[in-house]
Amino acid sequence: SQSGELVEQGSGSGIIISTDGYIVTNQHVIEGATEIDIILNTGSTYVANVIGQDEKTDLAIIKIEPKAEEPLTAAVLGDSTTLEVGELAVAIGNPMGMEFSGSVTAGIVSAVNRTMTIENRTYNLIQTDAAINNGNSGGALINQYGEVVGINSVKLSTSGVEGMGFAIAISEAKPIIDDLMSAGYVTGRPLVGIGISETRYGLFIS
Repeated sequence: SQSGELVEQGSGSGIIISTDGYIVTNQHVIEGATEIDIILNTGSTYVANVIGQDEKTDLAIIKIEPKAEEPLTAAVLGDSTTLEVGELAVAIGNPMGMEFSGSVTAGIVSAVNRTMTIENRTYNLIQTDAAINNGNSGGALINQYGEVVGINSVKLSTSGVEGMGFAIAISEAKPIIDDLMSAGYVTGRPLVGIGISETRYGLFIS
């Protein structure tokens, strides 16, 4: 008999944002992955490459190479700054993994500009009562016009709490997405630091 190594697998969701194969998802969905497989709603499987990821905003861009016989349809990104409480909110994703892939849940926008601190990082989020579960992360939150207004990211899962799901507002995500696609990282962030090198006269500080 041959002993094999167990490989941990996880699942999440993503949004195709261009017909040439760029996909946005949550950074925590792909974190530590050695291989990323993308399964479309048609059942076709692709291997994706990581283009860029940003832990601070929990966003990542990955890319697949589309096949000529299976052109991709890109999602339409909306304007989350115009969202109002009470508007329709529809979440699409793979809650609990591929067994329930393509699940659609609906609710309303419960609140906009919710500030939440998770692991010492502050996020500006849309709150919805559309059911969001493990596996929905990285999937689309859509308005009544079929436009993506948020990226489902976090569920408040405190004991006794129901109907509180959260999504990263798409208008806040857009500049991050653009940076990750063009540069592979988020540009323009200030850095504060110190560099020390040893010289014959002592330490040189830069």
